[in-house]
Amino acid sequence: MTNHIKTEPAAEYNGWTADEVITQALIILERRLDARRLEVCGKTHRLTSPKLVTDFMRLQIAGSEREHFGALFLNSQHYVLAHEVLFSGTIDEACVYPRVIVQKALAHNAAAVIVYHNHPSGTRRASAADERMTVKLKEILDVVDVRLLDHFIIGSGLPTSLAEQGVI
Repeated sequence: MTNHIKTEPAAEYNGWTADEVITQALIILERRLDARRLEVCGKTHRLTSPKLVTDFMRLQIAGSEREHFGALFLNSQHYVLAHEVLFSGTIDEACVYPRVIVQKALAHNAAAVIVYHNHPSGTRRASAADERMTVKLKEILDVVDVRLLDHFIIGSGLPTSLAEQGVI
């Protein structure tokens, strides 16, 4: 697992380094999001909590010095079928190809998709290009009966939801 998160090397938390804490947090979140291991503490989990989703996304790409674009592929009950960081770019952009997202959604037999990307600058504001790409991606996924549930932008603080902003 690649860790793109900046940490302070000297920071310790109860004898654990910051990197060790982050690695353990990723393992816990991945287990909760993994459809094949959804039994956690005797309870079945699915993506009913936006906080669980955004925490996972933030741990995957927040703090990276390059822009990354990822997707969660879900079944009709919103159990996670797969998670992939699909595109990586430069300090201020990543080329996103809707065709690849559609191919991956069909390969995973997904009924829904949640996409996300980070802004290395820290801003959480959606650019006009972000909004256009989201609308285009929703239209293309609709053609193959895959719902685009949300597009999150990860920056400093809480992620921005383009669904909540009415873009989707």
